Amino acid sequence: MQRSYLEQYGDGEERRTKVVRIIVRTVVAVVLATLLTSFLWYIFRNHHQEAVVRSFLASVRSGDFKTAYRTWGCAQEKPCSGYEFDKFLSDWSPQSNVASGPPDLQVLRLTDSESCRNGVLLTVTVNPNRVEKLWIDKRSDSMSYAPYPVCPHKNPYSIMLHRTIGKLRKPLL
Repeated sequence: MQRSYLEQYGDGEERRTKVVRIIVRTVVAVVLATLLTSFLWYIFRNHHQEAVVRSFLASVRSGDFKTAYRTWGCAQEKPCSGYEFDKFLSDWSPQSNVASGPPDLQVLRLTDSESCRNGVLLTVTVNPNRVEKLWIDKRSDSMSYAPYPVCPHKNPYSIMLHRTIGKLRKPLL
């Protein structure tokens, strides 16, 4: 016996809602995975350069200034031009003659990291009165004092992103 027109009404509705539910769940999962991946990339993108600075700070804390100078990208045998080992010691050793004082081993730490085009700008708190901006070249891992206080050529949105989401990175530093 053949069913009438109205008796067939709504037969495919249950199947359509299942398909729609699967599509919505897939789209939500893809969006969440993309957001999570982007967030993790943002959190860990400067990890290598931060590790270089942490190694440098560990050498300074332990008093191994030759290793710290090598991590800086120089060597006692072949000093960096304009930054000889004696100048390095006057900046980073406990007998530092910098006006703001020598490094305080309790305070000495990495406090911020900001990715620029070809390098990373890292902020190191040396003592309560002294904060240094360090620059690490992404290609060579060479370290120097930062040539500028903030990354040049950054758009306002990336600055805003660093000032908001960048605060979530602080415990990881």
